[in-house]
Amino acid sequence: MRYLLSRGNLGGVDEETFPEELADALVGVQRLLRRRLRAGLTVPRLRGAEVELLRLVEARPGIGVSEAAKELHLAGNSVSTLVNQLVKEGHLVRGTDPADRRAARLLLTEKAETRLADWKQRRVALVSRHVTRLDAADQEALRAALPALRALAVNLHEEAEDT
Repeated sequence: MRYLLSRGNLGGVDEETFPEELADALVGVQRLLRRRLRAGLTVPRLRGAEVELLRLVEARPGIGVSEAAKELHLAGNSVSTLVNQLVKEGHLVRGTDPADRRAARLLLTEKAETRLADWKQRRVALVSRHVTRLDAADQEALRAALPALRALAVNLHEEAEDT
């Protein structure tokens, strides 16, 4: 983060350096969120890909392994490894698809639901605490940027699906 802050003032951004600075800022915020959320954990931490998979299963209960791999833009064997680990740790249950008994359907356990709820609550509290420290103009700029950031995410997602 010191690198990010040392790149210049916090004001205007040069058009030429904007894409790199935006990417650096997004990565920097995400990295700091992960580090801060790990602090004080009393249970073994979940890796980023594990949390992503759990959040996907929460949003789409019964999703299959190959569909999850496609959605997360990961290799099928990588997701299978994640699933095996999360099943072993008691976070996921592999159910059988009634339409195709060879296919697995993924469901969260109560342990995972509790873990995700705690993670979300701590993340919201952390971000809220720091956003409220910003002045009103910066808070409004962040609110106004959300639709554009969501559209950027959609564009990146669509490009990844095309490759």
